Amino acid sequence: MAFSVTKTCSSSSFCSDASSQHQNHKIFPSHSSSLSLISRSAFYRSGFVSRRGKKCSSLTHVCSSIKAVLLDEYKENLSLPKGYSWSVHKFGGTCVGTSDRIKNVADVIVNDGSEGKLVIVSAMSKVTDMMYDLINKAQSRDDSYISAADAISEKHRLTAVELLDGDELATFLSRLHDDINNLKAMLRAIYIAGHATESFTDFVVGHGELWSAQMLSFVVKKSGLDCKWMDTREVLIVNPTSANQVDPDFVGSEKRLEEWFSRNPSKTVIATGFIASTPKNIPTTLKRDGSDFSAAIMGALLKARQVTIWTDVDGVYSADPRKVSEAVILRTLSYQEAWEMSYFGANVLHPRTIIPVMRYDIPIVIRNIFNLSAPGTMICSSPTDDNEDTQELASPVKGFATIDNLALVNVEGTGMAGVPGTASAIFGAVKDVGANVIMISQASSEHSVCFAVPEKEVNAVAEALQSRFRQALDAGRLSQVAVIPNCSILAAVGQRMASTPGVSATLFSALAKANINIRAIAQGCSEYNITVVLQREDCIRALRAVHSRCYLSKTTIAMGIIGPGLIGAALLDQLRDQAAVLKEEFNIDLRVMGITGSRTMLLSDIGINLLNWRQLLKEKGEVADLEKFTLHVHGNHFIPNIAMVDCTADTNVASCYYDWLRRGIHIITPNKKANSGPLDQYQKLRSLQRQFYTHYFYEATVGAGLPIVSTLRGLLETGDKILRIEGIFSGTLSYIFNNFEGARGFSDVVAEAKQAGYTEPDPRDDLSGTDVARKVIILARESGLKLELADIPVESLVPEPLKASASAEEFMRQLPQFDQDIAKKRQEAEKAGDVLRYVGVVDVVGKEGRVELCRYKRDHPFAQLSGSDNIIAFTTTRYREQPLIVRGPGAGAQVTAGGVFSDILRLASYLGAPS
Repeated sequence: MAFSVTKTCSSSSFCSDASSQHQNHKIFPSHSSSLSLISRSAFYRSGFVSRRGKKCSSLTHVCSSIKAVLLDEYKENLSLPKGYSWSVHKFGGTCVGTSDRIKNVADVIVNDGSEGKLVIVSAMSKVTDMMYDLINKAQSRDDSYISAADAISEKHRLTAVELLDGDELATFLSRLHDDINNLKAMLRAIYIAGHATESFTDFVVGHGELWSAQMLSFVVKKSGLDCKWMDTREVLIVNPTSANQVDPDFVGSEKRLEEWFSRNPSKTVIATGFIASTPKNIPTTLKRDGSDFSAAIMGALLKARQVTIWTDVDGVYSADPRKVSEAVILRTLSYQEAWEMSYFGANVLHPRTIIPVMRYDIPIVIRNIFNLSAPGTMICSSPTDDNEDTQELASPVKGFATIDNLALVNVEGTGMAGVPGTASAIFGAVKDVGANVIMISQASSEHSVCFAVPEKEVNAVAEALQSRFRQALDAGRLSQVAVIPNCSILAAVGQRMASTPGVSATLFSALAKANINIRAIAQGCSEYNITVVLQREDCIRALRAVHSRCYLSKTTIAMGIIGPGLIGAALLDQLRDQAAVLKEEFNIDLRVMGITGSRTMLLSDIGINLLNWRQLLKEKGEVADLEKFTLHVHGNHFIPNIAMVDCTADTNVASCYYDWLRRGIHIITPNKKANSGPLDQYQKLRSLQRQFYTHYFYEATVGAGLPIVSTLRGLLETGDKILRIEGIFSGTLSYIFNNFEGARGFSDVVAEAKQAGYTEPDPRDDLSGTDVARKVIILARESGLKLELADIPVESLVPEPLKASASAEEFMRQLPQFDQDIAKKRQEAEKAGDVLRYVGVVDVVGKEGRVELCRYKRDHPFAQLSGSDNIIAFTTTRYREQPLIVRGPGAGAQVTAGGVFSDILRLASYLGAPS
């Protein structure tokens, strides 16, 4: 038969089931006795002072004799069926913290279809702490222990009244009353003595489990299930160790379990967690996380199918979700992974809890009592990855854990090398002061040994080492015993880390990119764990950095969007529409961490919801500050890659590029100011980009959405030689001259283009030719020419008298006065069968560039344009006779935003996104 063990949340419980006490073969006195607990406790059996103030050692021998006789006489020839039909559940203190929660626990038990169910329960939430407080008050001779005991009694009385009625309520309240009176008698003895032994303390604090187990058993019975409750002090035998822990006696406990079931046959058992007995029948506890340990031991004794630990979280997280918002629930963990993570502070299980179930390969499942739909985390011997998320499969690291408030002790000196017994002497001194060593690291040179200890213990450790090695320090064989305070440990855990190349490189690279220094490193030969020591203030940043590198897509990019104007707004809308597809199909996770204009900015720690970014910017925006904006976007170290997207035409923003590249921030922009500015600054940007392995993409600076820069680079990188680049680079001027024909006036066409949104707010910015000149400079520099913007002659279409017009409106009013000048050029061209086109030219052979109004035959490709199309012709050694033509739309916010978006995806591709 198989077993299921269920454990509830908190502390301890003591008494046996009411029905078992009224059987003919009972061993202890009836619970109705005024000495219900103490009369059968180990204290009285070992000579504890009774209510009459006399020793009861004789009673001990009588009880022991009676017990032996009764067991021999009435032992049935029925063995406890064990195996797959049993399931074990454990419910912690929060799970049974109120009457409603106890009802929920009862529902879970009733709905479990296992043939046998064993449920471990803790004390109600906070009750164990309250019981310890009783001890502290009594031994401090604080009279308030009496009222504190009454408060505990009232808490349980009120809960019982809400859960029970009739005989069950009367029975429980009678037992509770007797227990509280007996506890007060014991606390009075402690009060008088001014001291409580460990045995006294263990006996007192275990009552919380006794009471919660009894109440839960009554509630389960009300549902119609045959249910008994078990005082696990009658079953579990443990041997206390010197390390404030206990070792289970499985042989003795199994025998007692068989005996208990022979007297109390039942398929549903509610058992107390946390408490047990020594081989001498003295009540004790299982110490830290004792109820989990109880469940694991009972699961092993029953060889149960599964042990379920019910708590208030959905399972085991890949990192502390309070520190890493991106932490995910792990579907499975191996015993070794759970062991490693719990040792390093993860809220999994205490390492010793895993030991009993490992013996019989019994899985442990961590589930949330408040979210029954969550599958939880299964801990087993060889977890399969069939149902794992793709993100988990991608990384050999399963999870991360941290320990804070540590200090690093470094013992170093040339006299240590090759001297046997040095390490033994060091750690012998540490052992003598009772300090716990968390981690050890030693270089192969043997010049130094460093180790981490709790910060509260480091002074004692340092003093012990100074004393132990005083002679070696004075003689210079040891140079120092140094203490580095304010440290934390970060541990990466994963069974698949073993023999997987590159795991350490990935982790250390993530820490380096987050600008975090490592003080010490340790890794065992099993390769299940890599541990690093860091400064405490860097710990959360480090945790986020390594977690993101392993659990987020390699192409998760944190972006800051600068300039939510026409182009920036169009880009944000395109990102909104495409983000889900990119993430699902290409594993590209694009997150906008901030949006800033010239006046207002919007910041987010996890990514702005682009569905309503305009509303959020308006309602939650703050005063724009580019430095603060940069620090925020760059400071989100839980995302591996950072990019600034500059959608402005601002020189001040372009001046930040150098600093951004130096910090490792990628840059994507349609802003031409940086690449067409002073030559030396352009060269510094390109040099810095290569030095820091950061990417700087600016395709949209020349052709909006057209692949002009990338085409030029492709030609050069494949060995072609550029001879000449010529083209219509302005979508605005392309539109104007494509429509400047017949009898139409030049000013009319400009007004039409402005009305259609093709021009800048001030059309002079387009007609001046400066924008085209900047594109020419960019292409000239890409081709290897070292030109300044001032070296480019530009034929301006702005009449000289109108350059000083006070406003765009004034300029447009006066422009018709000058229509005749340019109309004359059109007429001359038409007579010759030509058309006018405004072009930019890069003459690589002549090492020059220019911007001018030219005439082309009607069969020339430049004459075949329509609308606002751009066209660029590359004449190279390969394309000498027939130039390589790139043609397409060259103006408009949507087109330019598409070019910027293309560069973002190009960055993702460079960072490892699938093609």
